[in-house]
Amino acid sequence: MQVSKKLVNSVPGCADDALAGLVACNPAIQLLQGHRVALRADLENIRGRVALLSGGGSGHEPAHAGYIGKGMLTGVVAGAVFTSPAVGSILAAIRAVTQAGSAGTLLIVKNYTGDRLNFGLALEQARAEGADVQMVVVGDDSAFTTQKKAGRRGLCGTVLIHKVAGALSEAGASLEEIVRRVTAAAGAMGTLGVSLSPCSVPGSGPTFQLAQDELELGLGIHGEAGVRRMKMVPADEIVKTMLDHMSSPSNASRVALEPGASVVLVVNNLGGLSFLELGVVAGAAVHCLEDRGVRVARALVGAFMTALEMAGVSLTLLLADDELLRLIDAKTTAVAWPNLARVTVTGRSRVLSAPEEGPMVEEPVPAGAPASQRVRLVLERVCSTLLGLQEELNELDRAAGDGDCGSTHARAARAIQEWLNSTPLPARPSQLLSTLARLLLEKMGGSSGALYGLFLTAAAQPLQSRSDPAAWAAAMEAGIEAMQRYGGAAPGDRTMLDSLCAAAEELRALQAPGTDLLPVLAKAVQSAEAAAESTKNMEAGAGRASYISSARLELPDPGAVAAAAVLRAVLEGLQS
Repeated sequence: MQVSKKLVNSVPGCADDALAGLVACNPAIQLLQGHRVALRADLENIRGRVALLSGGGSGHEPAHAGYIGKGMLTGVVAGAVFTSPAVGSILAAIRAVTQAGSAGTLLIVKNYTGDRLNFGLALEQARAEGADVQMVVVGDDSAFTTQKKAGRRGLCGTVLIHKVAGALSEAGASLEEIVRRVTAAAGAMGTLGVSLSPCSVPGSGPTFQLAQDELELGLGIHGEAGVRRMKMVPADEIVKTMLDHMSSPSNASRVALEPGASVVLVVNNLGGLSFLELGVVAGAAVHCLEDRGVRVARALVGAFMTALEMAGVSLTLLLADDELLRLIDAKTTAVAWPNLARVTVTGRSRVLSAPEEGPMVEEPVPAGAPASQRVRLVLERVCSTLLGLQEELNELDRAAGDGDCGSTHARAARAIQEWLNSTPLPARPSQLLSTLARLLLEKMGGSSGALYGLFLTAAAQPLQSRSDPAAWAAAMEAGIEAMQRYGGAAPGDRTMLDSLCAAAEELRALQAPGTDLLPVLAKAVQSAEAAAESTKNMEAGAGRASYISSARLELPDPGAVAAAAVLRAVLEGLQS
């Protein structure tokens, strides 16, 4: 079995180190000496209020210590990774809050056998000492369609129970009232998870195996397998499957999602999902619920209760009336609770209309402006050249990491082709370059799109009043100057500027009256191509390649090669 890599000091001490690290960074939390217990640093402020204790195995961070604070938990008791906490530590936490003058203690426990046993035993011992203690067991798992003897597992919905209980305690509610209210809330809640990969406990290998094209539906938060495996499908379909399962009338642990229902939605990262994917899932969940006529009153998106590095997500739905929403919205100082907008998600406008662009003023065509047909031929030649170089440029770019330079230039070429086929060409050179700049900024993307957009925008300025060869040479200089000013690169940094600057040096000859354009442009192209080839001997000084060891960059810079190829295509287009 291959043991997973973890950033820990030791396997036995990782849970203690993690809790100590959170306390070290949060002055509002303190450790209880001799125990893996974290408590509010201002325990004196719970006098006369119900204390709230929770906990369980480590590995679910930010649960549970991240929810310690005014308006949420008073303290937590942590076990080793995926292991119930010790009875003695739970009892010590109860004693600490009791001695601080709390008006009773509520233990909020996820429904797992070890947690129920250990928290339950500590409760009985504390009661024997005269403490007023009660326990609520949270089971919000909606994976199993038939009731299990062990009941529903406690999952991410437990965090919402922490919040509701915390708001009630802060408002001065009695222990009995808090138990009644959170029990009702827990019964109107469901959670379902899906995972693309297993997790691995420090010192061990993966908890289960998944094929590359599979995902696991209905799994728990300790790496245990789910209720079924599915083939990978788009995120929208996965979310629909999850919500269908959670709300199915045949599911004994269903959430009653009737049209008109109001819910709090939690989109929970199980640990290893990218936030890009989390955003996709969150949007799909909101839209799917709204399509069913369900009102999304609040939406929480983030990592709330994880399973180490598991690449997965869980959805929690809590049926909520206005009173429950007020408790969800109540203020808390807990660091892991999000800064939640206190407004309904459903029904609000999500798109702001873009401002209208000012009208383009068509000025008289100056003498010497390029003929429309010649410009079209040049642009078509540039596009075909870039499309033909796509794989070569991608291969050159892989040495610097992402390998998408060819794809980016091909995207620009296709955008220009589409524009050529749908729009009359601007007659003025300055308008042509400005239009191309806007097109590339919108369609090309990446730093290349920004750099070409800068170049063309600046190059358009010298062409506003004239378009003779000297003006085109000045346009080249202006474009390069803008790229250097904002891009930060210079000749010799192994970028497209190496090709462009070499060409600009030759194009200065056009400033002399009567100079023939094509011979000068041919020399400029040759210089650009030679400069592009020479970049393979340069150490990158700018761009992503500057972070790569020069020993790995044995090929020419793809940006320089692309710029030289564009200049070659312009020359061939003018010669045709």
